[in-house]
Amino acid sequence: MAEQMKDIKRRINSVSSIRQITNAMELVSTSKMRRARLRLESTRPYYTTVIENIRELLSVTKGTKTPLTVTREVKNRLYVIITGDRGLAGGYNSNLLRYAENNIVSKEDRIITVGVKTYDYFNKRGYNIYDKFFGVSEDFTFRDAKHVADIVLELYKKKEIDEVYLIYTIFNSALSQNPTSLRILPAEFTEIEKQEKLSYDGYNDLIVFEPSPEAMLDYLVEEFAAISIYGALIESSSSEQAARMQAMKSATDNANEMIDDLSLRYNRARQANITQELTEIVSGAEALK
Repeated sequence: MAEQMKDIKRRINSVSSIRQITNAMELVSTSKMRRARLRLESTRPYYTTVIENIRELLSVTKGTKTPLTVTREVKNRLYVIITGDRGLAGGYNSNLLRYAENNIVSKEDRIITVGVKTYDYFNKRGYNIYDKFFGVSEDFTFRDAKHVADIVLELYKKKEIDEVYLIYTIFNSALSQNPTSLRILPAEFTEIEKQEKLSYDGYNDLIVFEPSPEAMLDYLVEEFAAISIYGALIESSSSEQAARMQAMKSATDNANEMIDDLSLRYNRARQANITQELTEIVSGAEALK
């Protein structure tokens, strides 16, 4: 009985130590998620403005086409897939990786992996990894997104790839994150509504582009690619921290339940041990009479 009590006490101490770690990780993830959400909220207006500028430019240039907007026969694709560098985030990484694998057309298509988990997953399965980036899933800047975008644009301009897809996790709320896919090249944009388009017709002839409409359109499409990747990094970072926060909260709650159950078992064992000792004392006293 004493050995059983020692074993239960040892398990209680072990679970308590794990609870301290998971609780600390939950607090850290909560703080990181709030910072990531602030970055997301501050980026969305800029992203929206760029899209509106491109839509406006498409209208006033009357369908001018450039190498970055013309659709061609799709023979080779490129996927930029974003996950985390670390685990302990619930189903965040696994859900995104399964979604990505289901959306990849062929193993011959090229992949740019962002995050250790992406690289490990697709490298083990023999996919065609063109480039990899580690350490940017949480600590990243716009320069990192621009670097990835430059690689993508260079491959597309050389016609080594015909389509580019961005696969990442979109942040809906602290409790909801969904994998999603966005085609960033060739660029496609919604036409301006007829009423809006009529308002541009009166001054189309007054607009002069320097150096040319094609150059302006190419510039904005390149910015769109970089901003899309940057926005995906922010969405993914927010999603990862939210998923880790929920996972660590669940782990902490489970640890609390285990400690309560083990404490109850310990108290029962202790009570049984005391009862046995009293019984032995009484039996010994009766034997001495």
